[in-house]
Amino acid sequence: MAATLRQRNVERSASPVSFASSDSEDDVETFSPPNFTIKELLDAIPKHCFEKSAFRSLSYVAMDAAFMLALGTCAYNISTFFGPRGSILSGHAGVIAKWAAWATYWWFQGLVMTGVWIIAHECGHQSFSNSKKLNNAVGWVLHSIVLVPYHSWRISHAKHHAATGHCNRDEVFVPRTASDLGINKPEGGFEKHAQSWASRADDLLEDSPLYILAAVLGQQLFGFPAYLIRNASGQRWYKKQTNHFNPNSEIFSARHWGQVLWSDFGLALVIGAAVYAAKQTSFSTVMAYYGIPYLAVNHWLVLITFLQHTDPILPHYRAGEYTWTRGALCTQDRNIHNFLTHSIANTHVLHHINSSIPHYHAGEATEALKKVLGPHYLYTDEHWLVSLWKCFNHCRFVDDEGEVVFYRNAKGEAKRRVAYEASSDSGIEVADK
Repeated sequence: MAATLRQRNVERSASPVSFASSDSEDDVETFSPPNFTIKELLDAIPKHCFEKSAFRSLSYVAMDAAFMLALGTCAYNISTFFGPRGSILSGHAGVIAKWAAWATYWWFQGLVMTGVWIIAHECGHQSFSNSKKLNNAVGWVLHSIVLVPYHSWRISHAKHHAATGHCNRDEVFVPRTASDLGINKPEGGFEKHAQSWASRADDLLEDSPLYILAAVLGQQLFGFPAYLIRNASGQRWYKKQTNHFNPNSEIFSARHWGQVLWSDFGLALVIGAAVYAAKQTSFSTVMAYYGIPYLAVNHWLVLITFLQHTDPILPHYRAGEYTWTRGALCTQDRNIHNFLTHSIANTHVLHHINSSIPHYHAGEATEALKKVLGPHYLYTDEHWLVSLWKCFNHCRFVDDEGEVVFYRNAKGEAKRRVAYEASSDSGIEVADK
């Protein structure tokens, strides 16, 4: 099941998705697969945007470390300043202020630690500096701090970039098909054609805000650890025991064995330090300073990546229509706390076109790329809470057949359909071998 990359010419044969009986094709927005070549897109980016500076990248590490230290210092003094006998505010007002202060700390420390995650992500793409040794050393330290197995994730993430938007080859946020959910016909969705008890139960509960809220919270807080531990949202053809901690997992090859174990060792060090700190202080103390911000990192990471790759207007391709460039454009830029998260949300389209561009050049490169992409550049400034709720509710499954497919909601309704232009392009496809 290995994937190979090769140049090819795409021959288009119209295979549009089908629609619910209540929808006519005139009611659904049309989508034409883009025809760009990778050279055309890379040539649009100013040359200096590809330059990397170890000093400049390390300065962002120092900035994040300073923010974390400052926030930790403030948190250390919360109980002194606020509480029943707080030096600044006491009594009931002091208790309220104390919890408000902790909530503020968790919010900002979670965002800053997400920024740390993003810098390690750059190390994994070798965009941190021109030194692979420095990149991997810094990445290993930073990702270990936020409980990510650096090399293990780096390897699977490279596969995601090699096959983004491919229904059978992408590594994460892989759309489930109608048959995966026990739906025998996509038109009509769960209500008319669900066969499995799980799908019928989901149909009954889909309009319950509490059910949806619980599902969203589960995804946001534990979705990323679930992906690392049991391949949640990954390819279903992987074996059930596939994970990011076992060097024998299908994700890896024999040459990755030592790198996976080294990544596991980094996590063991951090977990050991947390256990030691809990014994010296208390479990609640470690949770307050580190545990809750760690859960916040999971939230921001899953939120950003979920919304970048999951939306009713984003296509997913199968082998007959997939090219690397088309896959790279199966993402959408958003505005989500860009300063503290180092612009990972609002320059993600560019990141998939060339992941070696450091984040401090990504904004300029994105502006250049937008001029070439035109309507194929996707961006929304919709608030992330609104988008999360909408995308989580709408993006339920895709058709089992069709070379270009879009998410349907529980009623089987899609918001886009494919319409081909009479032209051809060359690109890079991911093919089975």
